[in-house]
Amino acid sequence: MEIIESGLFHIFDGELTGDKVEKSCKLYKDAMSFYESVDESLDPETVMYEVTTVNADRKEEGYLNWAISLLHPVKVNGECCMTRGHFHIDTNCEEYYWCARGTGLLMMMDENGNDWCEKMYPGSLHHINGHHAHRLINTGNEDLRIICCWNSNAGHDYKRVEEHPFVHRVFVSEEGIVIKDAQR
Repeated sequence: MEIIESGLFHIFDGELTGDKVEKSCKLYKDAMSFYESVDESLDPETVMYEVTTVNADRKEEGYLNWAISLLHPVKVNGECCMTRGHFHIDTNCEEYYWCARGTGLLMMMDENGNDWCEKMYPGSLHHINGHHAHRLINTGNEDLRIICCWNSNAGHDYKRVEEHPFVHRVFVSEEGIVIKDAQR
């Protein structure tokens, strides 16, 4: 029997490297529509968040994807940096998020438009029901690093969130975290 090295390596609080690793970056110019208002003082080329993923070889039941989502501590007119948010196309597919670094919120929304947040901090583990939309929000002053695992056939349904957006927004002020009703 031969003993070989894994083609992947995940440093506890670092990068995901190896074969099949894909990386994407979301720039402010591509994320402006996520926020309540446009921040003219923010460079459009500012990196808001990055996702490094190992996609399964097959997109069918029984295969898993693994990723690191890294949200930078950028504020847009006081509103916290956040991901676009999505439902899964296959609502039978669940997901887990594990917070490796930073502080933030996992905002979820059910199919009736009710939303809520779970606190994220190093070591917290979060289960996401397949029927819930979800988005990450960095409320801290350092990068928020989240480890993610989900079914490879889950898919991302961004359109449902665009048509029926999250009903709350998260800001940081001198008093701390401020949750506001979204302007519709």
